[in-house]
Amino acid sequence: MTLKGLRLIFALAWVLFAPIDVAIAQTQIVDGDTLKIGGITYRLNGIDAPEARQKCKDEAGRDWSCGTEATEDLKRLTRWKRVTCNPLSKDQYGRTIAVCFAGGKDLGSELVSSGLAWAYRQYSMDYVIQEDAARLAGLGIWQATNTPAWEYRRQGSTGKDTTSTAATGCLIKGNISSSGKIYHTPSSPWYSRTKIDTSKGERWFCSEAEARAAGWRAPR
Repeated sequence: MTLKGLRLIFALAWVLFAPIDVAIAQTQIVDGDTLKIGGITYRLNGIDAPEARQKCKDEAGRDWSCGTEATEDLKRLTRWKRVTCNPLSKDQYGRTIAVCFAGGKDLGSELVSSGLAWAYRQYSMDYVIQEDAARLAGLGIWQATNTPAWEYRRQGSTGKDTTSTAATGCLIKGNISSSGKIYHTPSSPWYSRTKIDTSKGERWFCSEAEARAAGWRAPR
């Protein structure tokens, strides 16, 4: 057997029998902001990625599978890397809220920066700068006006404002009418009469600054 052949055999043996990093092998991606390691389910702190079946609009108004893409991006970020999570608290579903890293990168920051997750401002302001940059660049979910994941869940994925209450933590209604794009805060006299239909491009905002940055104005 030639020296080249022996080297090939040794290389294959190393690949087959090399020790596997347990932390790497046990990392399972549930969706765009949730993963499991060693039987523990971690929910990434400070972000909200599109739901698994959620569709978003691109700049041309076409649908794209933003939920699937967020999940795939989290898989890419963690593939063959040691993932570590710093627990912060527990949520109502028993998941561990945590800041997680892979290859030295903050997973939440990476997803928000690439436009594949919203900064979950009602719970954390950690990734607001990254979200603002992604919005200005028109990346991912910021190619067009898209329904935030928390609103999508509240609507039951119907795209309609099914209750008279605002999205949890984001109370400003972004309405579209013949007068243009107008936002209404809870103190507005038209607030209770304003219904949001996200299928028409209407949306909820977490602050007046966010509404103005997206092109909405206060009522005159």
